[in-house]
Amino acid sequence: MNTNIVHLYLQSLLFVLISLVPLLCFCLDTDTLTSNITFRDSDTIISGRHDFKLGFFSPENNTNRYLAVFYNVSEETAVWIANSDRPLNDSSGTVTFSRNGNLVLTNGRNETLWSTNATGTYPRNTNAQIQDNGNFVLRDTSTGTIIWESFAHPSNILLPTMRSTDNIYTGHKVVYSSWKNRSNPEPGSFTSGIVALNIPQIFIWNNGRPHWRSGPWNGMILSGVPDMYSPYLAAFSLWNDTTGTFYITPHETTFLMKYTLNSTGNIEQTMWNNRQMNWDVTWVAIENECDVYGACGPFGSCNIRDSPICSCTRGFEPINREEWESGNWTSGCARRRQLPCEQNNNTSGDKDRFLRLQFNKVPDFAEHFQSRNPDVCRTRCLSNCSCIAYAHDPYIGCMSWSEPLVDFQRFNSVGIDLFLRLEASELDNHSNRMHVIIIPVLVGFFVISFVIIIAWFWNKRKDKRFGPKTIAKDIKFLEAESAIVFKDETEKVNVEELPLFSFETLSNATYQFHDNYLLGRGGFGLVYKGCLDNGKVIAVKRLSATSGQGNEEFMNEVVVISKLQHRNLVRLIGCCVEGEEKMLIYEYMPNKSLDGCLFDPNHPSQKILDWKKRFNIIESIGRGLLYLHRDSRLKIIHRDLKPSNVLLDEDWNPKISDFGMARIFGGNEDFDNTSRVVGTYGYMAPEYAMEGRFSEKSDVYSFGVLMLEIISGKKNTHYYNKELSLSLLGCAWKLWNEENGLDFVDQTIESSNFEGEIVRCIHIALLCVQEFPNDRPSIQIVLSMLSHEIINLPMPKQPIFAEKWNRSHVGTGTTQRSSQVGYPCSNGLTITVLDGR
Repeated sequence: MNTNIVHLYLQSLLFVLISLVPLLCFCLDTDTLTSNITFRDSDTIISGRHDFKLGFFSPENNTNRYLAVFYNVSEETAVWIANSDRPLNDSSGTVTFSRNGNLVLTNGRNETLWSTNATGTYPRNTNAQIQDNGNFVLRDTSTGTIIWESFAHPSNILLPTMRSTDNIYTGHKVVYSSWKNRSNPEPGSFTSGIVALNIPQIFIWNNGRPHWRSGPWNGMILSGVPDMYSPYLAAFSLWNDTTGTFYITPHETTFLMKYTLNSTGNIEQTMWNNRQMNWDVTWVAIENECDVYGACGPFGSCNIRDSPICSCTRGFEPINREEWESGNWTSGCARRRQLPCEQNNNTSGDKDRFLRLQFNKVPDFAEHFQSRNPDVCRTRCLSNCSCIAYAHDPYIGCMSWSEPLVDFQRFNSVGIDLFLRLEASELDNHSNRMHVIIIPVLVGFFVISFVIIIAWFWNKRKDKRFGPKTIAKDIKFLEAESAIVFKDETEKVNVEELPLFSFETLSNATYQFHDNYLLGRGGFGLVYKGCLDNGKVIAVKRLSATSGQGNEEFMNEVVVISKLQHRNLVRLIGCCVEGEEKMLIYEYMPNKSLDGCLFDPNHPSQKILDWKKRFNIIESIGRGLLYLHRDSRLKIIHRDLKPSNVLLDEDWNPKISDFGMARIFGGNEDFDNTSRVVGTYGYMAPEYAMEGRFSEKSDVYSFGVLMLEIISGKKNTHYYNKELSLSLLGCAWKLWNEENGLDFVDQTIESSNFEGEIVRCIHIALLCVQEFPNDRPSIQIVLSMLSHEIINLPMPKQPIFAEKWNRSHVGTGTTQRSSQVGYPCSNGLTITVLDGR
């Protein structure tokens, strides 16, 4: 009897629970609110693709409740808030439909805190939906017409497909506003939106005053945003309709992305990182002081690479020199001489000329007229006394300025050329002044050169008298040659700036360079393990006295690596220049080189280097390259990236080493040519091996080869498929192209959990090893592909070295003799065998 009662009770309880499920969990099965639903604090509705939710949330360090749309993957990331200025102080909030069809948010006392306020006073049947793009819409159910949408009332976030608008006739704008702070979503002092009059631009305002400006929209990009000159980052569209409303919107993406106007007045582009479950910042509007609107005042030019960053252009001088010298540049600059055209109202302007200023974010307040011919811009400006500058963009046409030039910024190698109007004598005087400067400099140069030559002959005579191995000779080497200017780099690096070790100290540390402490052999010498008196373990790279190439590479490595600091670059500790000895001292890497770990079948790492570790090695090497190419103070091309030049620390984290062949690029350089090809066969890009032409994309090619070696566990220079006459690259291409990429993978890392990721990495590697540099992605894009920030990958083309490239392929059309390829030789082409260091 008792058992039956229990069973009956459980059945009744189960029936009640089943009956309540639709009421408790409708939020999990629908993206729509209807008039028969009361939406409470604990409820949510979710978009069809499960990217966005509508519900109540509390910001960080805040107990108030807000109705919001937020990302499903990150509930603290609200993209739109209904009641930002009237929060709920408890969980009593409810959302219902009013008699006229509006959505209404009320608190426990039935006070209205927010309403859509979209329909008239007459009754209307409506519903509300959270869409896949994050837009929360109110729709008339009888016609399907959207009568209100959250995208038209944004908070602090701009989403893909969301519109920022400006009507040039009515002045109505859709702008988004910052929060007061991270914990308070009440509208702050910063707003952002589009200004469409003349040429459309995006602005950030601080209490209505310009704080940042994007530069003019040229039909493809925002010309004042340097990052948008990359084809991968042009992520906006702009158009207008017949009513005079201009719309700018981010492109729709396959990954989660947002633009946030934060409480400090900066726009951040962020993408969701599925691995780390957080938002990665991929771009910010204000990166430095020059990005702040009008940082240098009227006619002041801002260049973040200069010190100080603000300067007056030729023909101008500071209005308030005392303020200017103290670092307050807001008063700007004024002309030294008034234009004759302005003085005499002479419309011919025949005494005026234009100074060309390259690579600019052009000033604000540009006036626009259509012309594809830059000469038309010049003629039109010259004939108008009020025109003080002009510029031409192929997509915009002519731009001219009649107001003081404000928010004028100089870039590195992108931007628009600005032509500034000056009185002719300003340019002539400058030319005369240059002659006055250049002639004495040239005379001084020849005198100093003559003195140096005499001193050199004198030292040679002393060397013959006292013998070739005197320490005095090497001291003179330090004084004369340790200060090197490489390429366009203007800062000198002295060997004496590095800690100097004596030969005796390093000899004792390596037990007189005993073979038991030998770590590896390179083209320019040997590498030993050493231990200093304080217990610090080091690696000592000792240049061979018989190497004819070691001196240049030694000095080059000192110049390059002394300027670098990054977790994925090996650290130079010091050097030794004593007698005939030249040595570099590095941090010791206990797991030696990637070369031995990957390709030695008896190496213990074969059981340790699973796919996760190999993928981390790939990403980390890429981050090291990104630092060299883009993030360091100098642009550096490594030119010899290969497994033996990648060292592994105790946690198997990689560090790029051996910068003896690296090349520093000047600020405006993207590529260079050399008649002395250096590097290692199998890792050199085709344009470099055959034509001596190298760039960032040369390192990307080497990185692609390296990726394929890490994935396959096979060395490119030793791999040959006899049956198909294929190189490692050719084998990867063939198997991937046949959708059989897993057959290319090292058997020790095969795993069904990572098949998709491994095949994707092969795809990315094949993009890196394409024949033409323009077809290869930059290392920045490669990293975005690896982290899934870029989902859809372009199709690669067949690598040029798909077939095995043996010595018989070389000769015709190259400068190398066939007997030289792959072997140490005097022309600089070397193959290096290293066991690590």
